[in-house]
Amino acid sequence: MRARSHAVLAASVVLALAAGPLAAPAFAAPPAPASRFADQRGPAEEALRAAIAGLPDQYATAALVRVGTTGGDWHGSAGVRDLASGRPAHPDARFRAGSVTKVVTAATVLRLAAQDEIDLDAPVQGYLPDLFTPDFEQPISVRHLLNHTSGIKPGDGLGDDFAELYAHRYDTLTPQQVAASAIAKGPEDFVPGTRQQYLNINYTILGLLIEKVTGRSYASEATRLVLRPAGMHHTYFPGTNPRIRGPHNRGCQAAEGPDGTTRLVDVTEWNQADRWAAGDMISTTADLERLLTKLFRGKIVPQPELEEMFTTPAGVTGATMSAGLEYQEADGQVFWGKSGGRYGYNAFIGGTRDLSRTLVCAVNSTDAKGTGRNPVVDAITAAALR
Repeated sequence: MRARSHAVLAASVVLALAAGPLAAPAFAAPPAPASRFADQRGPAEEALRAAIAGLPDQYATAALVRVGTTGGDWHGSAGVRDLASGRPAHPDARFRAGSVTKVVTAATVLRLAAQDEIDLDAPVQGYLPDLFTPDFEQPISVRHLLNHTSGIKPGDGLGDDFAELYAHRYDTLTPQQVAASAIAKGPEDFVPGTRQQYLNINYTILGLLIEKVTGRSYASEATRLVLRPAGMHHTYFPGTNPRIRGPHNRGCQAAEGPDGTTRLVDVTEWNQADRWAAGDMISTTADLERLLTKLFRGKIVPQPELEEMFTTPAGVTGATMSAGLEYQEADGQVFWGKSGGRYGYNAFIGGTRDLSRTLVCAVNSTDAKGTGRNPVVDAITAAALR
């Protein structure tokens, strides 16, 4: 791959980190050319080491990276376990995976669809009649939820900025309350399936759907259908527990104080109940790598349901999201993945569909929910795609 192509693809993947009658809609998959990474001898180890050297710095306190290629793998870690002690970052640490949870939720729904327990083309209103109001006249299919074309408005949270959210970090806002607040706002002014709008609420409602059709909790079904088959033995859903079990590197958020100076606030402990099926999973880079490889190889979701994860809705301008994943393309190379961000933690999993190049990373960003670019994440991604 030419140098310019490397830069464009790296930038594209980094951007992904920044977070009528009901008939089967038409879908279009992006091209799947032969991988340009297939002839690579292996990861660019020197560049990867340089990408995470010098941590902690103003952008991140720790980083865990796993790169896979046809020529070999590279695993690395840098930074500190906590700023107070300065101990080296734990290389097998658990962390908040944020919206990477959506990959597991989508896979769970698709497993249930493969077992004929869920019809992807059926209106979700029929599955959850007590949730939806008569205002939702247009049928919203399960597939619309999976690919973020439902037209459901976002649910309420516990605050509008970091300071307000931090003050409520030990409080519980249930998924049922989040879903009810979203439905109470009424539908968006577009027909479901005609516009793509990335929102957590789609996956919150998918979590409710999983519980309704199985009669069991979201966590138990996602564990049974996805985590166990993937061999993700160090991954779990915390519920209302604000703590991270097991070894972990503490997360910090840069916050401006009353005097105008910036300080790092420890945000490791946080009740993520409202994120739930959209973003509360706690995992490790090794577990997420297992998820990525087994999922792409068809070991978790069978065909033809697996194609939903590599297919974007046709006729939707600018659509890049499928069921649980998002693709970026540059110079003919397609990279499928998913990013996640909770305060103190950013995560990303992704790869070419043939798995000739994969990247899994967790970065303890000091502004994990910010809209700006993180130089540490940029450097990791660029090095991984060399």
